[in-house]
Amino acid sequence: MIRTRFAPSPTGFLHIGGLRTAAYAYALAKHSGGKFILRIEDTDQKREIKGAREKLQGVLHKFGLRWDEHYIQSERAQTNVYKQAAQQLVEKGLAYRDLGAIRLKTPKDEKIEYHDFALKKTISWATNDIPEAVLLKSDGFPTYHLAVVVDDHEMNISHVLRAAEWIPSTPIHLLLYKYFGFKTPEIGHLTDILDPEGGKLSKRKGNVSVEQFLELGFLPEAILNFVILLGWAPKDNRELYSLDEFVKAFDPAGFQKSNPVLNQKKLDWFNGHYIRIKSDTELLQLIKPYLSEITLEIIPLIKDRLTTLVQARDLAGFFFTRPQPQRVDANHLRFAIENYDKLIKGELTEDIKNQGWKVGDFFMSLRLAICGSKITPPLTESMLILGKDETLARIKL
Repeated sequence: MIRTRFAPSPTGFLHIGGLRTAAYAYALAKHSGGKFILRIEDTDQKREIKGAREKLQGVLHKFGLRWDEHYIQSERAQTNVYKQAAQQLVEKGLAYRDLGAIRLKTPKDEKIEYHDFALKKTISWATNDIPEAVLLKSDGFPTYHLAVVVDDHEMNISHVLRAAEWIPSTPIHLLLYKYFGFKTPEIGHLTDILDPEGGKLSKRKGNVSVEQFLELGFLPEAILNFVILLGWAPKDNRELYSLDEFVKAFDPAGFQKSNPVLNQKKLDWFNGHYIRIKSDTELLQLIKPYLSEITLEIIPLIKDRLTTLVQARDLAGFFFTRPQPQRVDANHLRFAIENYDKLIKGELTEDIKNQGWKVGDFFMSLRLAICGSKITPPLTESMLILGKDETLARIKL
């Protein structure tokens, strides 16, 4: 059975790359009826942020990434499982004590290697270049290196998928698998997601947090569809996937070797697509956290114009709050008031031309007076929702 794990540290937000790792690990396991494990790696107690674990679990649930088993390393540490493992290596002469900590002893003049199933290549190191890493800290907690190997073995993890930044740590882990006599799992490292302006995607450069994308009104299904295609491609170049469809189609052979660039326009496209396939009733409920007053009759007017849910505030906020008076042609407004009934029926175009005005300019004056913006839902439908009294009151202002 294929058993995979997602093993985040509760040190803040979930990076968009972390969501991608979780989705790939989930699909790899579930494609063949395997198990997906969530393991919280919180042995670095100084870096843990209160509430981050629960927040992380909640975010994974929003994406449908439900785990079959769940472990917390700090709880496992209380059973002394890591201490005993480190002590075992000391007794074998494969690790040594150093200032209260236990360090790995690395052999000389050997080569260690593995085949990376995601990058599709064999990577090797000279053992002389492998650092004698700390395995157990002086506070009794394991480092990442020790805990990850012990846990992956005890949890029967068959395939490890993780970020490329862990490649330099891999020879340490390979030595530990060998020293313990454990079977080494299949190991795959994922490409880096690049910033459009160059370099790795990082918090310093802008939005990389899954929570931030959700707060901006990107739908979970759009974000997920977007990230699974950052570094993985199906044979048929298909673009639209639900989670279940992705699991069914998943093949590790689809992992790409080149680093993908985060294309914001592509994410916007995905989000617009998923917004438009929602029913009006579904979309109403999704928009309410951003614009609580919104009503069902407004949804069809803005649905095709939305890229994110938060944009509903700008597109439909004028229905509930009168806009500030705009500088417009008073003659346009006066003519609209005098001919309101023809205006609503859409019968005013020729009359506007007969006044010597450009039709576009006339309706822009109305748009600014009624909606407070140049970009709005259809004007006539908006006037009908506002009602005659409110529309005329805005024009008269």
